[in-house]
Amino acid sequence: MDIIAGELLRHIDSPSDLKKIDRDQLHKVCEELRQYIVDVVSVHGGHFAASLGVVELSVALHYVYNTPYDQLVWDVGHQAYGHKILTGRRDNFATNRKYKGLSGFPKRSESEYDTFGVGHSSTSISAALGMAMAAKYKGENRKSVAIIGDGSMTAGMAFEAMNHAGIADSDLLVILNDNCMSIDPNVGALKEYLTDITTSQLYNKFRDDVWKILGKLPTGKNFTREVASKMEASIKGLVSKSSNLFEALNFRYFGPIDGHNISKLVDTLADLKKIPGPKLLHIVTVKGKGFSLAEKDQTKWHAPGLFDKVTGEILKKTPTAPQAPRYQDVFGHTMIELAEMNDKIFGVTPAMPSGSSLKFMMEKMPNRAFDVGICEQHAVTLSAGLATQGLRVFCNIYSSFMQRAFDQVVHDVAIQKLPVVLCLDRAGLVGEDGPTHHGCYDIAYFRCIPNMVISAPMNERELRNLMYTAQLDKNEVPFVIRYPRGNGVMPEWQTAFEEITIGTGRKLKEGKDVAILSLGHPGNFVQTAIRDLRNEGIDIAHYDMRFAKPLDEAMLHEVFSTHNKVITVEDGTVVGGFGSAILEFMAQNNYTASVKMMGIPDRLVEHGTLKELYLECHYDAAAIAEAVKDMMSLSVDIKQLV
Repeated sequence: MDIIAGELLRHIDSPSDLKKIDRDQLHKVCEELRQYIVDVVSVHGGHFAASLGVVELSVALHYVYNTPYDQLVWDVGHQAYGHKILTGRRDNFATNRKYKGLSGFPKRSESEYDTFGVGHSSTSISAALGMAMAAKYKGENRKSVAIIGDGSMTAGMAFEAMNHAGIADSDLLVILNDNCMSIDPNVGALKEYLTDITTSQLYNKFRDDVWKILGKLPTGKNFTREVASKMEASIKGLVSKSSNLFEALNFRYFGPIDGHNISKLVDTLADLKKIPGPKLLHIVTVKGKGFSLAEKDQTKWHAPGLFDKVTGEILKKTPTAPQAPRYQDVFGHTMIELAEMNDKIFGVTPAMPSGSSLKFMMEKMPNRAFDVGICEQHAVTLSAGLATQGLRVFCNIYSSFMQRAFDQVVHDVAIQKLPVVLCLDRAGLVGEDGPTHHGCYDIAYFRCIPNMVISAPMNERELRNLMYTAQLDKNEVPFVIRYPRGNGVMPEWQTAFEEITIGTGRKLKEGKDVAILSLGHPGNFVQTAIRDLRNEGIDIAHYDMRFAKPLDEAMLHEVFSTHNKVITVEDGTVVGGFGSAILEFMAQNNYTASVKMMGIPDRLVEHGTLKELYLECHYDAAAIAEAVKDMMSLSVDIKQLV
């Protein structure tokens, strides 16, 4: 189905086309851009509410600035759909997040207007500052603008960048998009601070009056810009503490202003272009603006899937049989069960209570489960601090985001041998979010750390049992449990808890020809491959290893003593991952066997459906069956040669 853009938007193929439009028509461009996003996302899916909230800002930025010479850096990138449509990608926007199509995030290789690749939060100010410093060094009169949400502003990296920018003497504008949301509602003191600014009627009235007065005063040797700035700061200080935080970092603070008033945005941005040095513009927006249901339930409409744009009904396929739950929901409900059994259990997540399903425990036990904001490093060390007091903390972080807290895991958890349970949601390939979100590397980067247990459940029962095992008092080391995005395989999943002996696997099938060692959810692919090969006359043994560290050495001695053809399967990088651990064991124990490692290859994997990506990475059930047959045919060929 072809989606037709509005009469103005259909003629905008670049920002230069946008600049040709009369200023009094910009509100019409915004209406058409907002409707086009609704039309496309309702049919093709994607992130939704965030981009609706910055439609006016996207138009104003490209109208005022000389992009791509002037450089815009969007933080995270969920909100960059309007930016993409205005910069030459309107006609193929329907391919957004689809296999071989547009990325769901700004991406340097996709467009010169995407100045920095994003996907993780709180990087925009650092990147834009680097661009501003380079422009100053090269003598270029280009502007650098970072657009960051109030959720992303909670991360330490944003303040590290502002601390440097305040003394770097570079021409940088930070636009703080304040909508009180990231994916879930924002938390913390910064949220309360910004709320004080935006709701202080006294401050806002004085701010407007000050600017009117300053605009009428004469300039010259008796009234310099420095004097005006001091007057403004002094009067602000009399009525509110609002500007202190940012101006203490040597940023000039402007705002808050209505982020949906296109005329005000254009005027303000045009004025700020003329002011050198570090500046912060505080705009107030509504996530989901223009689509009433998204305005009312911003978390639900962050990325709702396909929906009816008229009724707002989210379109779901009606299952024909009982469905297995999502792994994250199994985690969330199991947390409550365990916490009811053990009053030492606490839960921590950095801004992902809905995505991780820790929200269930937060609602039922708010004094034992916490959202700490977009602060992965803090989440890990907070968990470590709780663990020093004898508490059993489940710290739930997406695998891709855990990369940010690697040092904290090493220094604050592993070296001190604290029994923090690190639950890595979205481990392995995640689908349409692409390479910034794939959880490829956690096995490899955790496997090299002493005092670590690394586990992966093959199904929901195993996830529950690993969680149960991890919280037992006898466990005295950091315990990693990694599991994938999406549904498991067991509709009847709420089984009784059983302790798993750490470092032990399961033999699921006897077989003499080929031994397959799997870790985690891909073991289900192996089971399917075995069923598909049952009539081929190949006798396959299947071992669900469950632990990448420590390995079940007794089981591996059995495998390599009885098999000379071995396949390893994992949902992680094959470089340094589970398969590498098996090869190390084989070499250390002087075994010889033909080993094929299957998993995520040593390259960046782009976005697509999980089915498409498993096929591309060649470790789905069909690929496993093919690998088995290749191994068997190789042995037949060698026998014929002999």
